[in-house]
Amino acid sequence: MNPDLRKCMRAIIRNPAWITFTWLGMVLGVSILSTPIRFTATTITRPVALDVGRVTFAALNKAEFVALIIVLIVLRVSGSARALWIPVFALALILIAQSAWLLPELGARTDMIIAGTEPPPSIAHSAYSVLELTKLVLLSYAGFRSLQLLYEGANGRS
Repeated sequence: MNPDLRKCMRAIIRNPAWITFTWLGMVLGVSILSTPIRFTATTITRPVALDVGRVTFAALNKAEFVALIIVLIVLRVSGSARALWIPVFALALILIAQSAWLLPELGARTDMIIAGTEPPPSIAHSAYSVLELTKLVLLSYAGFRSLQLLYEGANGRS
C-alpha cells in the first residue's frame, strides 16, 4: 500500500467525524424518518406502533452508547478532545437523561396505552424530541468541526 495513502487513511480513522456522522445517520433514520412513518401506516394499531417504537428506541439507545464510547476513544487518540469536549459532553448528558428518565417514562406510558388506559399529560415526549433535535445539532457540529480540524492539520494550520 502506498505510504501516503496509509497515512491519509490513518488520519481519517483517527478523526471522530466518521463516527459522529454515522451516529447522526442512526438518529435521523430512527427518530426523524421511521418513527413518524410508523404512525401513518393504516394497518398498524397505535399500541403496536408504540410497542415497536419502544423496542426500536431501546436498541437505538444502546447503539448510541456504543457510538459515544467510540467517539471518546477516537477523540483521545486524535488529540482533538480539547476542541470537541463541550459538544461530546453535552451528547453524553443527553444520552444519560434519555436513558435514566425519558425512555423509562415513555415506556411506562406505552405500557398504559397497551393496557387500554390513556396516560396523564406529560412533558416526556416533548423533552425527548427537543433532546433528539439538540443531539442532531451537536453531532453535526462535532462532525464538521472534526473535518475542519483534519483539514487544518493536513495543511499545517492549527
